[in-house]
Amino acid sequence: MRTAFSKTIVGLATKNPDIVLMTGDHGYSLFDEFRRLFPEQFINAGIAEQNMVGMAAGLARLGYRPFVYGLSAFIPVKAVEQIKIDIAQDNLPVVLFGDGAGFVYSHLGTSHQSNEDVACTRSLPSMTVLSPCDSVEMAATIEYAYNLRSPVYLRMGKADLGDVHIKPVLLDKCGGLLELRRGRSSAPGLIATGSMVMAALEIGNLLNLNVWSAPIIKPLSKESVLEAASYSSSLVTIEEHSVYGGLGSAVSEIISEFKPTRLLRLGVPDKFSLKCGSYSYLLKEHGLDVSSLINKITEFSST
Repeated sequence: MRTAFSKTIVGLATKNPDIVLMTGDHGYSLFDEFRRLFPEQFINAGIAEQNMVGMAAGLARLGYRPFVYGLSAFIPVKAVEQIKIDIAQDNLPVVLFGDGAGFVYSHLGTSHQSNEDVACTRSLPSMTVLSPCDSVEMAATIEYAYNLRSPVYLRMGKADLGDVHIKPVLLDKCGGLLELRRGRSSAPGLIATGSMVMAALEIGNLLNLNVWSAPIIKPLSKESVLEAASYSSSLVTIEEHSVYGGLGSAVSEIISEFKPTRLLRLGVPDKFSLKCGSYSYLLKEHGLDVSSLINKITEFSST
């Protein structure tokens, strides 16, 4: 997925000299090709993410298209105030990339684990929130973000989980879900985003469930969610993000108003990690490993 990220940005910059790639002293090897080809369009703003957001806003006002890269614990979480006032308030075309979302930087502890970034950005007016699950969705969401010409937060989770899609996808401007498999209508349907889509597909194959990917969390298509609800007896959302303010909240807001449907929101519980450890360890600690998810979905569907 990181390779797709780098290649797509290089491809866009080749056609669009207005792109400026900014980093908060991160991701050097990721940007080697970009720096080689477009050295004057690359800015290392240093370990000063809040200041970097202000710089991006200024560049956007001058007609540039800033792509701002950082760890998601810092872009957007550390710089929410600057994103709100400098970028979102004036609807500036800045794309924010938050890498390492969720538990990717597991050994570095709570300071680098980001499970609240979607909640922070989804509540900002004019901000689009994207969460690709693989290299195919990554390429599609970056193109989508550039073409929007408005503020975007693109969440980058675990990068080495493999591809879900076998061919390019078209993203619905209204935030439509992408159907991955059709299963039993008498069972829960799974709506997942980012790193949890692969797990959802594995569970769907095991239990013969409907599965959708949500690469666009805001806006989230009302029609698409209601259609998913009509295909299933109930819905389950799965995300490597807090159960508050993320995909589960977005789905519940729609169905509670337009089509009351039983919903199980699976995500990070309302607590910090108790221990440091591997990525897989932290998924298990927070009940997001495949075995734990299956147990919760099975219990939900039997009640």
